[in-house]
Amino acid sequence: MRPSSWSDAPEVSLKNTAWLKTLWPYLMEYKGRVLLAALCLIGAKLASVSVPFLLKYLVDGLSTSSDESISLNDVWMWFPLGLLLAYGSARLMTILLGEIRDVLFGRVTERAMRRMALKVFRHLHDLSLDFHLSRQTGALQRDIERGTNGISFLMRFVIFNILPTFFELLLVMGLLLYNYPPWFALITLIAVIAYVMYTAKVTEWRTMYVRKAHQMDSKTHARALDSLLNYETVKYFSAEEREAKDYDDSLWQWEQARRKNRLTLFALNSGQAFIISLAMTLMLCLSAYYVLQGEMTIGDFTLMNAFMFQLFLPLSFLGFVYREVKASLASIEQMLGLLKQESSVKDSGTASFSGDKTQIEFKHLAFNYQPERPILKGLSFTIKAGQRVAVVGSSGAGKSTLTKLLFRFYDRTEGDILINNQSIYQYSLASLREHIGIVPQDTVLFNDTLKNNILYAAPHASDDDINRVITMAQLDFFIDQCPDGLETIVGERGLKLSGGEKQRLSIARMLLKRPAIMVFDEATSSLDSRTEKNINQAIRDVSAGHTSLIIAHRLSTIIDADNIVVLDDGIVVEQGKHQELLAQQGYYFQLWQAQEDNAPTHH
Repeated sequence: MRPSSWSDAPEVSLKNTAWLKTLWPYLMEYKGRVLLAALCLIGAKLASVSVPFLLKYLVDGLSTSSDESISLNDVWMWFPLGLLLAYGSARLMTILLGEIRDVLFGRVTERAMRRMALKVFRHLHDLSLDFHLSRQTGALQRDIERGTNGISFLMRFVIFNILPTFFELLLVMGLLLYNYPPWFALITLIAVIAYVMYTAKVTEWRTMYVRKAHQMDSKTHARALDSLLNYETVKYFSAEEREAKDYDDSLWQWEQARRKNRLTLFALNSGQAFIISLAMTLMLCLSAYYVLQGEMTIGDFTLMNAFMFQLFLPLSFLGFVYREVKASLASIEQMLGLLKQESSVKDSGTASFSGDKTQIEFKHLAFNYQPERPILKGLSFTIKAGQRVAVVGSSGAGKSTLTKLLFRFYDRTEGDILINNQSIYQYSLASLREHIGIVPQDTVLFNDTLKNNILYAAPHASDDDINRVITMAQLDFFIDQCPDGLETIVGERGLKLSGGEKQRLSIARMLLKRPAIMVFDEATSSLDSRTEKNINQAIRDVSAGHTSLIIAHRLSTIIDADNIVVLDDGIVVEQGKHQELLAQQGYYFQLWQAQEDNAPTHH
């Protein structure tokens, strides 16, 4: 389940203008296009309103001329013909100007979607590790997708449908009030107010079902994605039926939410249809009465009929737009909620990293993930420039936490980390991370080629550089066996490779970066003894002269380290060279003895 801090959308209100403030700069980016689109909109609405009047004069003209014999040379013959041409032209302009408006504004909408999606994408990469550890990728992806689609809907329909519809309504009521008895405008006004109030009230009621359906959709999508990403684990435990049942439970909740959504939509559409039908019936009855009284013509009756269809068509569409705007706002609130998330790691430093000779000092360092469970408790030790320092200890001692703090995935609770006698919090994050390379314990690769995964460390590296690190990481034999060589696709998260192959690729990637500080977090844990020996020699060669931090589980791999730091329960209990620590017969000696006892015997 996603953290409540961002998964639960806040109550959506059309009065909330956060979305408008967010989108306004994108509108202003294409002022000329927006202005031309607005002019096309006004022209289309004026042409639309003129159609019923042209129809009235056409009907009246034909009714008059039907009582008389008119020759082709009679001037009255050309009057209805001109009206017919004007009527057809007005219809054409209504549609044509609307299409031109959509073409002009389409660029604005698409650019806004692109910019907003990029903004959210960059922001998600700027958030700290603790956010990403608690996220559900599938649900997050759906929230972003619906949010960008919601932006497109709001920009197109709020600006060019809702506002113009009210403009047309006011224009029509003004014309009715000016040309006909006030009852027509009054009925229209009452119908519009009743329609809008009913639509708003019922839509507010059903929005919670729309949001619930969205949440269930995200949950179902995330559940399926999570299960498919862990395909092997499902197979290991024969859990196909269990996964299917869990997925079906999520689908059942989605089905219930959709059912309630559909029932509320029926109530909304039925009420809207009743208001429209009642208003149109009253208007036509009143028109027929005035025709019978001789106060209005057949053309006027036709005009009222045309106006009612023309008036309530956008009004009916307004109901759809209002519903979709509510749904879009619910989606956009989710996405804007992501943008409101702040990283717990602040990039406030301005200093730039420089120099290859790099000293690292962990000074009284304390850290905890939860206040009740401290991980590091005032830890202190120094890695001098060019030294290879290994950190060992039992599981949970805080070894890997050191790398996360060094990269500033988290910020320390107390103490400091100094690089060249300057706090890492004074360096910019980009500069700091650019000069630190890591071979992580769990290597996750992109679903791309072997070459592109290696090049991720240095996109502009030459083929000679790639071949050099491939040889150093003992990858050449494996690549030679692949039919596609370096163009071999590694699969999602590198699942087509073995654990050892993934670690060797990770080592090659780090070697290609050649950073000032090298971190190896149990970098050879998935390798066989022979390959491990060769790669450790390669690591020693490439790290010569570079400051290196080695997180080690197998003590046999770090016996030649310049310094070995032994952690227990978040503090340094011993440090020194391998032989010195064995001679002390302390904690390191016990770890060594335990591994020696468990080592396989060779005959």
